[in-house]
Order: sequence, then C-alpha cells, then structure tokens
Amino acid sequence: YYTSIPGSCNFETQDQEWTTVCGLTQDPNDDFDWNISNGVVTGQTDPDADHTPGKGQHFLYVNSSAQKEGNRARIITTKLFPASLGVCRVRFWFWMFASRQTGVLKVYAAEEHGMDILMWSSSRNEENKW
Repeated sequence: YYTSIPGSCNFETQDQEWTTVCGLTQDPNDDFDWNISNGVVTGQTDPDADHTPGKGQHFLYVNSSAQKEGNRARIITTKLFPASLGVCRVRFWFWMFASRQTGVLKVYAAEEHGMDILMWSSSRNEENKW
C-alpha cells in the first residue's frame, strides 16, 4: 500500500494487483516481467523475507535464470513526479547476491521529452542481505 510519501509502496497489497496499488506498470516492450513474492522463489540464492523486520513480507523479484544476456525486465511509474532541486529522493532496498545469472539493476529518470537518464546501477551486492 501507499504511505504519505508520493510513490512509496511496500508491496503488502493482499489480493490486489501490486502494479495498480503501487502505481507501477510492466513495460510491454521488455523481455520478461517482475513478480511479487513473500518468500523463497527460485532456490538457495533468494531472500526469505524483505528488508522489514519479521518474516513473510512481500518484495518484487525477477528470475533471470532462464534469460539470456541483454534481456530486460522493466517496471515504470504510472504517475509523473514534478521536477525538484535537491528535494526529490529515490530510496529502495535491493537484494542481488551474486550468481552466474545476475545482471545489472538500473534506475532511470525519464525527462519530459522521453529521454532515459541513468541515475544509479549495481551489478552485484557483495553480501547476502538487503
């Protein structure tokens, strides 16, 4: 559900569709999709909970084990955020412990003419934690 912070979502959406509740959409032009889970997804290299205290909390994930190099899974915000100088912050937790199939996690800002500007990227998380 949303909190009072615009764009904030913790993916605890019960039976509701997380994309609608969180103001996100799957990119129809990507190669595979993000999914939601609350536990072990594909094997030994997965977190058993999200970053919040307690077990069974939900998070988004992509399973890259069946993908080939260059494939993309992309989610996009459905609401535009107004431009700001030093006010707007993007904050998120990620778990990306190294495996052979780990790709690159990237965050882009799309400017008003549709140009994607790379804001942040990571190719691995050195520790098995959020």
